[in-house]
Amino acid sequence: MSASLKLKPSIKSRVMAGHPWVFGNECEALLPAEHDGELVECRDRNSRFLGMGIYNSKSQIVWRRISRDRVALDENYLRTALTRALKRREGMGNFKRLVWSESDDLPGVVVDQFGDTLVVQVQTLALHKREGILSDLLAELVRPAEIIFRNDANIRKLEGLPSEVHTRSGKAWESRWVNIDGFDYWLDLQNGQKTGFYLDQRLQHQAVAKYAKGRRVLDAFCNQGSFALHAAKAGAASVLGLDSAYDAVGQAKKNAERNGLQAEFLGENVFDWFTARRDDAPAWDLIVLDPPPFAKSKSALEGALRGYKELNLRAMKSLTPGGVLATYTCSHHMQDAQLREVLSEAAADAKRRVHVLEFCHQPPDHPVLVTMPESEYLRGYILTVE
Repeated sequence: MSASLKLKPSIKSRVMAGHPWVFGNECEALLPAEHDGELVECRDRNSRFLGMGIYNSKSQIVWRRISRDRVALDENYLRTALTRALKRREGMGNFKRLVWSESDDLPGVVVDQFGDTLVVQVQTLALHKREGILSDLLAELVRPAEIIFRNDANIRKLEGLPSEVHTRSGKAWESRWVNIDGFDYWLDLQNGQKTGFYLDQRLQHQAVAKYAKGRRVLDAFCNQGSFALHAAKAGAASVLGLDSAYDAVGQAKKNAERNGLQAEFLGENVFDWFTARRDDAPAWDLIVLDPPPFAKSKSALEGALRGYKELNLRAMKSLTPGGVLATYTCSHHMQDAQLREVLSEAAADAKRRVHVLEFCHQPPDHPVLVTMPESEYLRGYILTVE
């Protein structure tokens, strides 16, 4: 018989509506620490069974459902979940997200595929304890040349987990040129940001490039320069990329040179850069805004909304009439209605008439679980600004 977590009678938990999480303050009592990292059942106030999930008393999210049925978190479960995840992504090429946490019934596990290399993040105690089995199964099912475990995200601290980076083979993964969507990128998968490259924007790089020909393009928060490189290849008149991370700017310059493309990159704080030019005449025909998440927590959302509004206002004012603005947010705390409101306020303040050209979302290899808003984090718009 599994240990059982019971919900408080006074609280209407989201788990009742299908959300996979239960917070500590929603429970009548927490279970002893001996259950941390193990599977326990959850029951509502009337003792009805709600499913099996992983438990960690050290985390605010004490319970994460993995199944509505009685299951064991063993090799058979992990094999089934991984096999399903791989099947969902058949035909999506060799550069994709293979596993997306709760959306693939593996809470806290993210697996990105870069050709013959997998980059894995494990962010929950239960799956951390089973990392060896996960590693063996990924090696068997995908047959990669190497698996890199990037267990260095800050979120691991919330689960009481150490920060560590290692490879399955035990050898260092050497940085190298990797061709993604027809462009060579210098990738450092073992030490670069997140899992080494932002796979979630690949479809957007191509979507924005359609509008680049003959235009003066600004790629703000350019990181490794993907939007800028696609725009340059599509025939942009000029391309400038900005990023406050000087290592990213250096990498973007290296990528442009390697691909024989004309693009300039500067190490700049984007807000300060716009401020210094607030009285200039509009000088851009296409601007891409792809900032890091301003709202890393719910409490930071109000300030983040002000930041997004100010950023989009400055971009709209910097665009020539009929210019294109591709604007994104990667914070799951910011809902689509809030982003739309931010853009509406920016358009009104800029005194510009703004139309939607395209609605943008994360790609299908990052599937959204409809009962879990947090699984949808990337949204945006491609707009025409008159």
